[in-house]
Amino acid sequence: MEIPPNKSGPSLAALHKAIAALATDVIAVQEIDFNLPRSGSVNQIAEVANAMGAKDWAFAPSIIGTPGEKWHKLKISDPKLIHNNSSEVLAGSYGIGIASKIKVVKWHRLELGNSPIGMPLVVPTESETSSKPKIRGIYVHDEPRLALAATLENGFTIVNTHLSFVPGMNLAQLKKLKRWSLQIGEETNTKILLMGDLNLPKNLPIALSKWRSLVTQNTYPSWGAKVQFDYILSDQLTSDEYQISPVSTSGISDHLPIGIEILI
Repeated sequence: MEIPPNKSGPSLAALHKAIAALATDVIAVQEIDFNLPRSGSVNQIAEVANAMGAKDWAFAPSIIGTPGEKWHKLKISDPKLIHNNSSEVLAGSYGIGIASKIKVVKWHRLELGNSPIGMPLVVPTESETSSKPKIRGIYVHDEPRLALAATLENGFTIVNTHLSFVPGMNLAQLKKLKRWSLQIGEETNTKILLMGDLNLPKNLPIALSKWRSLVTQNTYPSWGAKVQFDYILSDQLTSDEYQISPVSTSGISDHLPIGIEILI
């Protein structure tokens, strides 16, 4: 799920209500802010964790600064991960996060790079006269991409990512990410659930592979979903080991959330 900023003033109450309504033990979110003025200078993933009653959370910054405005890539000295037990100081940032009620044994991060070229994209913007966002086209530079993984004490590793919107680049990133995920699974003896905004339509994320897409549902845009960009992938879980969780629009994102309940 993606949590964009509220330009007219952030509402933590709305965020808390939406997250609590999901009633989940683990959540993976993309496009979240860490101490950025546009979203009230709060740690959004920590707020998500508070809303769901989770003790463990982590934020992995993709860039320092605000996307679409002023930002730069992480420097060597910048912390690559902020979590509930860390004491490092990080400037206002943007990236991805995971929050979990299930104890996290280990956090992992993978750099996926970015496309040297951007693309013209159609993006939603807030409307002052309608609850339905306006649509406009802009040229967008691709920011650095990454993956964040949480190895849980229950035998699963949750992998979260937000891949490039540039065709070809996202497929290369996903291929690298799958290899990395399987390596973590072997090293930790855990089952992998790979999820996030893959920026790939239809069945491209599982084409010519042993991975399965556990949820088939259009997820974007949230006010009239026409395409699936968000997935939960597995190379091990069978259909009798999980069920799809019924979820609806969160009211805080331009993507619809998706979820599953593990039955084993």
